[in-house]
Amino acid sequence: MAEAIFNHLASGGMRAISAGSRPANEVKPLALIALKEIGIDTNVLKPKLLTREMAELADKIITMGCPEACPAVGKPMEDWGIEDPSGGGIEEYRKTRETIRRKVEGLLEVLTSESSY
Repeated sequence: MAEAIFNHLASGGMRAISAGSRPANEVKPLALIALKEIGIDTNVLKPKLLTREMAELADKIITMGCPEACPAVGKPMEDWGIEDPSGGGIEEYRKTRETIRRKVEGLLEVLTSESSY
């Protein structure tokens, strides 16, 4: 959800790529529903394995509660501590979506102000 929300809200060539240390085979159907509810195209979302090369190319790494699984590459890293809504219903996914959206909006404010210097 974080990749989709970031890329939906970002401008100026900023782009997020989401990956995991143990990615699922597919994006959870309730996550797709929660994203579609706010107008995000979910057709391009695919789980990806986080690789060292991917981490090295990143300007910043955000984790969702498991920073130890991220390859240490000397990049700025921030853990948002967001719990996986799996096992919950659509309301849990909506809450997670809104938490992620607030975090992404804050991150975009910081990144936009940093790039204006």
